[in-house]
Amino acid sequence: MPESQPSAPLARAESLILEIPDYPGPGILFRDITPLLADGDALRATVDALLAPFAGTFDVVAGLEARGFLLASAAAYASGTGLMPIRKSGKLPRPAATMAYALEYGTAEIEAHADFPAGTRVLVIDDVLATGGTLVAARELLTGLGYAIAGTAVLFEIDGLGGREALGDPALHTVFRS
Repeated sequence: MPESQPSAPLARAESLILEIPDYPGPGILFRDITPLLADGDALRATVDALLAPFAGTFDVVAGLEARGFLLASAAAYASGTGLMPIRKSGKLPRPAATMAYALEYGTAEIEAHADFPAGTRVLVIDDVLATGGTLVAARELLTGLGYAIAGTAVLFEIDGLGGREALGDPALHTVFRS
């Protein structure tokens, strides 16, 4: 099935994402979303697009540090739900659940509080899906806390890096792809 063309507001929003070569290291093409975030119409169009497939299916939005926080905050406000920050290890002020995950070189950890009742339906939002490690860890963390994953929405998916396969989420929704 061919992908549909984005609406004019979404096409404009996508045009605001800058590609920065060799950042943060050689051979990496960084997607800078700050121009998109700075434009109210573009931000609204992308938040609406992130939420659309999940309307009525979630109770809270979880955002991954750091750029995922920005999108998830706007999505939580737009949907009238709560926000759950998923932070890098050591950033939360009180005891939290922790999940380790593999990076290309080494490991990292993310944490979240158990502030919601068991069974709370969580929509996970992040900015970019590349290899999928962070999102896989986030979903495992949330499941370990007793929450139900309503789905995963990302602003931008980089094809060919295995993230979609690693995540294995049939409800994965991406707004933009390359």
